Amino acid sequence: MEMIDRIKTRVVGVDIREVKTTYAVVDIRGDIITQDYFMTQDYPDINDYVSTLTEKIVTMVEENGGYESIRSVGVSAPSANFMTGCIENAANLQWKGVVPLGAMLRDRLGLAVALANDAHVTALGEKAFGSAHGLKDFVVVSISHGGLGSCIFMDGKPHLGFNGFAGEVGHSCVEVNGRQCGCGRKGCLETYCSDRGLLMTVNELLAEGEPSVLRDLKNISVESVTYYCDQGDRVAIEAMRRLGFMLGLGIANYASILNPEAIILTGDMMQAGKWLIRPMRKSFDEHVFHNIQGETRLLVSILKEGERDVLGASALAWDVKEYSLFK
Repeated sequence: MEMIDRIKTRVVGVDIREVKTTYAVVDIRGDIITQDYFMTQDYPDINDYVSTLTEKIVTMVEENGGYESIRSVGVSAPSANFMTGCIENAANLQWKGVVPLGAMLRDRLGLAVALANDAHVTALGEKAFGSAHGLKDFVVVSISHGGLGSCIFMDGKPHLGFNGFAGEVGHSCVEVNGRQCGCGRKGCLETYCSDRGLLMTVNELLAEGEPSVLRDLKNISVESVTYYCDQGDRVAIEAMRRLGFMLGLGIANYASILNPEAIILTGDMMQAGKWLIRPMRKSFDEHVFHNIQGETRLLVSILKEGERDVLGASALAWDVKEYSLFK
């Protein structure tokens, strides 16, 4: 009887963040079969980290359908370059310099590995499963992972630029000699529009002597600031207003250059809801080029936090050329 080649129906998606790494087995329909995580910060040595990630992926795969069912692996990481397969000079990760993570994982797993920055992967997830489904020209802006990243889609394809770093809107300057950024420059947009930027704004307002419940909190977070916005705390509301103003300014400039169908906002910061969205929308309308005003839609992701990036990483995995040591 003639043998027919079987199609592998699963991939592994990996989402590397500053604090934790999430990894999952995802099937051809985009269903997450199983997922787990471990703490990224526990592995300051990249070789120890890759060994641990490899072991955890192998164990998960063997317990959920076996290694022969896995086609490839997709990895999301800050400052990752899809063109080189390397994490390059990440400002928010503990591994410095150029890290050839794609090649390291490929060698240890014996499977094809695709690596891309978190904004690129988020956009792939939105295109395949979320708010960008059916759109061709759009921008995804992700406010999480300690920073602000974005990915541009043109005519249905990601625009990565000459050497893979297009879309670094978080490192566009919005204030001359402004806040110090992890990239080494000052006044970058992400120093105002991120969880860290929000904390800095709160501390600046508290230093001015404004009365606030936030003054007595040990750990100020997006969740706590949002909660106290709902309670009417003036510092919390003003901190969100300032963040929204800067974000609206930044994406208005972006829209004026690119003229996208939509800008899709994702990440932990979006849980602030109206306290962020209202001032952001107002600032956007004030600063965007008049022929674009009212034409570019501002959308919030419909995908769940914690699932978006592993789904995007799985979409990335399907696009890489199949390779296996075990054929």
